[in-house]
Amino acid sequence: MSDCTHDCSTCGQDCASRQPQDLHEKPHALSKIGKVIAVVSGKGGVGKSLVTALTAVSVQRSGHTVGILDADITGPSIPKMFGIKSRAEGDENGIYPVRSKLGTDIMSVNLLLENPEDPVIWRGPVIAGAVKQFWTDVVWGDDEYLFVDMPPGTGDVPLTVFQSIPVDGILIVSTPQDLVSMIVEKAVRMAETMNVPILGLVENMSYAVCPDCGKHIPVFGESKIDEIAAAHQLPVLGKIPMNPKLAAACDAGMVELFEGDWLEPAARAILALGGFAE
Repeated sequence: MSDCTHDCSTCGQDCASRQPQDLHEKPHALSKIGKVIAVVSGKGGVGKSLVTALTAVSVQRSGHTVGILDADITGPSIPKMFGIKSRAEGDENGIYPVRSKLGTDIMSVNLLLENPEDPVIWRGPVIAGAVKQFWTDVVWGDDEYLFVDMPPGTGDVPLTVFQSIPVDGILIVSTPQDLVSMIVEKAVRMAETMNVPILGLVENMSYAVCPDCGKHIPVFGESKIDEIAAAHQLPVLGKIPMNPKLAAACDAGMVELFEGDWLEPAARAILALGGFAE
């Protein structure tokens, strides 16, 4: 065009020379973040925070530095799982995540509240802005892997995360119920639409183990996770059983001490992003 100013930000024309805008925000200048992994689902209550915590612990046990950005602003549960009761602190450089007993860096809105039981009654854009600030204003330091515990759904906050943070891969969490299986399809298609790489699927509450005979009991019916994964050519990276000891460890803030190998395939896939293999 003869009157082109070569400033695409002020132009609404769809011409051949127009370049797509990169909306990714830069992290804090003092942060040294390696790979970013988001844990998502299409609905709440399926165990995203549990999968986030267990995979982060597994990766850390392999000898790598790990952080968790709790993007579930209205339902934060990561600090309790790790037994963190202290508040986040800051200085002229920014806000610092709280470090767990075994060294995981954690930032959550609950670490900023006077009373952790107080509800966060914010509108969507404010919540999305807070999540973005957890990326831009928090001094993450040297974390080789940063996990983002996403809120449920495909609304403001997931969109903000995918547009603002350079996510290297996502884990999609499901449970065996047919309704949840349908919702997983939505999460998969959102990731595909946003061009975010999907590492694989994880199923929580997959089965219960009989304490007498060891048989696996499908409490919520037969799983559809393998069918969904095959339809999208994705791997299944873990099936977590209903385990009272695991629930007790999370309630007691001792998830870092829990022993379980259900998510080892997920941990290996995440480590591979950074060029590491076990």
